[in-house]
Amino acid sequence: MNFSEYKKINLPDESGVYLFKKNKTILYIGKATLLKDRVKSYFSNDLIATRGPLIVDMVFQADNVDFIKTDSVLEALILESNLIKKHQPKYNTKEKDDRSYNYVVITKEEFPRVLIERGKNLQKESYSQILKNLRISKIYGPYTNGSQLKEALKIIRKIFPFLDQYSRENTGYKFYKEIGLAPEISGTEAKKDYAKNIKNIKLFFEGKKTSIFKSLEKEMNAVIKKQEFEKAEQIKHTIFALNHIQDVALIKEESLSGEDLDKIFRIEAYDVAHISGTNTVGVMVVVENSVPNKNEYRKFKINNSVQNDTAGIAEILTRRLNHLEWKFPDIIVVDGSVAQKNIAEKIIKTKTLDIPIIAVTKDEKHRPKIIQGRENIIDKYKNEILLANSEAHRFAIKYHRNLRNKII
Repeated sequence: MNFSEYKKINLPDESGVYLFKKNKTILYIGKATLLKDRVKSYFSNDLIATRGPLIVDMVFQADNVDFIKTDSVLEALILESNLIKKHQPKYNTKEKDDRSYNYVVITKEEFPRVLIERGKNLQKESYSQILKNLRISKIYGPYTNGSQLKEALKIIRKIFPFLDQYSRENTGYKFYKEIGLAPEISGTEAKKDYAKNIKNIKLFFEGKKTSIFKSLEKEMNAVIKKQEFEKAEQIKHTIFALNHIQDVALIKEESLSGEDLDKIFRIEAYDVAHISGTNTVGVMVVVENSVPNKNEYRKFKINNSVQNDTAGIAEILTRRLNHLEWKFPDIIVVDGSVAQKNIAEKIIKTKTLDIPIIAVTKDEKHRPKIIQGRENIIDKYKNEILLANSEAHRFAIKYHRNLRNKII
């Protein structure tokens, strides 16, 4: 499969799971914060360096990419695991030994615990210390990334508090109970409530969120009839939390993960500096995973015939894209308005690339006033976009000032 074939697939800018296929046979399954951007990364020039020859071979063999949208990255993580377990795709199972994968284990106790265990610890002769004296109720997995799984459980725990490795006598449990991440475990009512939490956690890991909603709504109606309004309010809060899962930490973890499929997220920002159209210079700055990478900053002397910022952006962007040895960015930020955005998009198209262009318009005090581009990208990366734009302006002014001082 090549890039031109990929472009024919209408992938959305939403979270979900993607499936590389050959003749309808699933070769590889992965998850994504943004399906369109994630799958596009498989057609980058540095794929063999970032993912290795096995994944390069998988892309070459594939003839189609299918996808399933999810409401959140957390649900994409769980769906990916369930689909890998069900279909056992050739290239997923080749990438890693099952024994090194991570699993969620729910124990069989009066108050069950929710634990993370390595595959090698789930063989009875290799049980971890905590599992040796416990029976297992359910096992979910495999999950390819341990740190992402930990972030996922943190999110789930805020919605359905549970016990982990800490016993009820442990100070760790007392701490988690105080901050609302561990449940009350004394009394008959507490046992019933905790059983509901565990049941909902199991349903969540089985991808049955709709069943959880139905159960919670039924329970809420029942307590309202009993005029237990405080309890009804708590259930309403749980339903709201499920509908608005805040998985920002998981998204960040995913973008930083070397173990997972995601590469470094790169934003390039461009700016032009001059005085009345003379001594025009341009710069490119790079922000990777929310941090400026000054080793990647570049300076451009602009042709003297260039008289405005739009033409300046056109020249430096054209020259930059001729450097095929440089990594292509995930987002390009230009300083300016519609004119600068349009010229940048025109140049990107001439190179048959699909890189989102974001334009930052400033007020008279050079403060960001309007950000134009794909709204979902702006919402997600607003801070990084403004950081890159600010760095580009600073770097351009510094370069122009140094150059002017040399001429003087």
